[in-house]
Amino acid sequence: MLEAWWVLGGVTLALIGWLVDIGSDATPSSVSTSGLTVAAVAVGASLAALLSGYTPDAQSAENPPKPATAMHDASSTHGASPTQDASSAQDASSTRDVSSMHGASSAHDATPTPTIKQASFHYHGWYTFNGDLMAQKFSTADQITPKNVAHLQKVWEVHTGDVSTGKGKTPASDWSATPLFVNDTVYVGTPFYRIFAIAPDTGKVKWTFDSHSALKALTQPDMKSRGVAYWQAADPVAQKACQKIVYMGTMEAKLFAVDAGTGKPCDSFADHGVLDINQWNTSNNKWPLSILQPPTVYKNQLFIGWAGKDWEDSEAPPGTVFAVDAQTGKLNWTFHAIPPQVAKQTGTANVWASMSVDPEHDLLYLPVSSPSPNFYGGNRTEKLPIATSVTALDTNTGKVVWSRQLVHHDLWDYDTDAAPTLVDLNRDGKTIPALVQTSKMGLIFALNRLTGEPVYPITERAVPASDASGEKASPTQPYPDVLAPTVDQFPGISTLADWASFGECSRTYKKLRHDGLYTPPSVKGSLAYPSTAGGIEWGGGAVDPRSNVYVVNSSAVAQIYRLIPRKEYEQETKDGTPDGYYAQTGAPYGFYLHNFVNRWGMPCWKPPYGTLSAYNLDTGKLLWRKPFGEVQKWGFYMPESWGSVTIGAPLITKSGVIFIGGSMDARVRAIDLKSGEVLWKAQVDAPAVANPSTYVYKGRQYVVFVAGGNSILKPQVSDQIAAYALPDSN
Repeated sequence: MLEAWWVLGGVTLALIGWLVDIGSDATPSSVSTSGLTVAAVAVGASLAALLSGYTPDAQSAENPPKPATAMHDASSTHGASPTQDASSAQDASSTRDVSSMHGASSAHDATPTPTIKQASFHYHGWYTFNGDLMAQKFSTADQITPKNVAHLQKVWEVHTGDVSTGKGKTPASDWSATPLFVNDTVYVGTPFYRIFAIAPDTGKVKWTFDSHSALKALTQPDMKSRGVAYWQAADPVAQKACQKIVYMGTMEAKLFAVDAGTGKPCDSFADHGVLDINQWNTSNNKWPLSILQPPTVYKNQLFIGWAGKDWEDSEAPPGTVFAVDAQTGKLNWTFHAIPPQVAKQTGTANVWASMSVDPEHDLLYLPVSSPSPNFYGGNRTEKLPIATSVTALDTNTGKVVWSRQLVHHDLWDYDTDAAPTLVDLNRDGKTIPALVQTSKMGLIFALNRLTGEPVYPITERAVPASDASGEKASPTQPYPDVLAPTVDQFPGISTLADWASFGECSRTYKKLRHDGLYTPPSVKGSLAYPSTAGGIEWGGGAVDPRSNVYVVNSSAVAQIYRLIPRKEYEQETKDGTPDGYYAQTGAPYGFYLHNFVNRWGMPCWKPPYGTLSAYNLDTGKLLWRKPFGEVQKWGFYMPESWGSVTIGAPLITKSGVIFIGGSMDARVRAIDLKSGEVLWKAQVDAPAVANPSTYVYKGRQYVVFVAGGNSILKPQVSDQIAAYALPDSN
């Protein structure tokens, strides 16, 4: 019966479309890469949702009356810029100081969140972007359990004021920062490049630091930040400044270092607390760099990667990673991903995502992106073995220990986009030091982290050839044989989306080239599934190192890739560059990318659009897979079986609870590690497209989400940091 209502809704919408645009055979509306608004599926389906009895979220049973919550409007006390489009939530005032709810105890009561078993290092709280150096995203905290997690309440929230819808002079904000908990403080960086230091139990802002960076999207469509990094001296000297330092990168490629206790700049670091890495961009330096991912901190070094405009120009800057002294900013070594003799004709293969470290063996693991331009390789016929790879470096010298390429001659922007997760596997009575590397293709690679050799077999399979003049695609690509991909082959055309647009989806599909994964871009247009939007995005996965159960969320997104001969491209863009057009200067083709959607924005392919999966890494077996998230529009939700495009990783606790945001419906969830069942969910102000964190402070466990939004998921942004905990009675 429910399906019938969906069909009726589709037919009704189709009639509306007929009245609006009789006889139209329009191609799907173009959307930029960063504007992947699959939430528009609800435009076509909300009528059916209404008919089938879905109720608005405002009175949802999952949202009981709100408990007393400490709310802090940081924008009113820290001088928000007039250009900021602050959300109405900023007007909230402090309604209750929950600090009185907690008994006093030592400042050292924080439970250690993961212990690195191979070394004598213990990182307390949530010390890095990924929780720990090994990117396990695992916490030993166990106060919140599958049995009591349903009682979680929001205990504090902070509104930073650093938010923009993009409708004014300031570009839209894209906030995917992980809140760190270290030094008895929660530290968060914002997309306006400010740092907030927050009391972990009350949400009270201790201090803020403003970098006064230009609010311009120099290398990205939006203002982006993935947060901050932290370092402290092995033996901090009391009363001496900058023995503990917080670092934040900016769109202008500047790294700021401030005292973790006061927020004041560290004068001894680089140029009075500011390091500009553009000074080291000596090749193809007409294009700017950006530091959007916080540096990886190990011992007394910072490892810094960067982002750039790799889709824009063949001669984009070649990929580099810089190792600098954590106290002085002095350059120790530089890693070059592109050979010098090739760097003038092609660039990038940069590291824009987070990295991981094996502290026992002093190894740094790089997820290396694709070369430039992203979608044409005729200018880069030389072998580039580091591009689109996972590569291990010696942390002391920057020399390559091993490298494994995951995509040969990348033509799809299939960047290796997440720090590999390091874990010891148990196979045939032996312990294997391993890493798990996710990918935009939805393929999962398990490698020996000391040698790069496969833990599970990897087979080179024949893939489609290119029919574009001047292009020669790789004849094979590597496929993992045991770990099941998170995205299967193209599932076919959505009947609802096709009916709602009078067959537009099926007509478009018949015109496209699609020969499965790794179908090269073409002049006629090729269907990429999964596309550069995933597959698995930059959050990566999480692992319970006791059981080696690995959890990862994944999208299933189809896009259309079209190469445009240079003269045609210049003609199509003579009045400006519309969304979805990329110049690829220096190549014989421009490029046009858009989502495979109908005129209503409905995805033309069948759901689910997002999943959450659990694997046993010791056996390679898929334990469970569930549709993840929901599509929401106009206050109504689509069937859970559809899932949601998803960005932002999960974390796992010792008690067997998964915490995750990352869905289009702007909800955060707790999920049972054993079964994949949702145990708890709560509404936040915008999609929480950031890795969450958890910590224990004064005997109470907290889970913190940044709900900043992302235009890929939904045109909804916010400035909210929300913390949840059990009531005192629990």
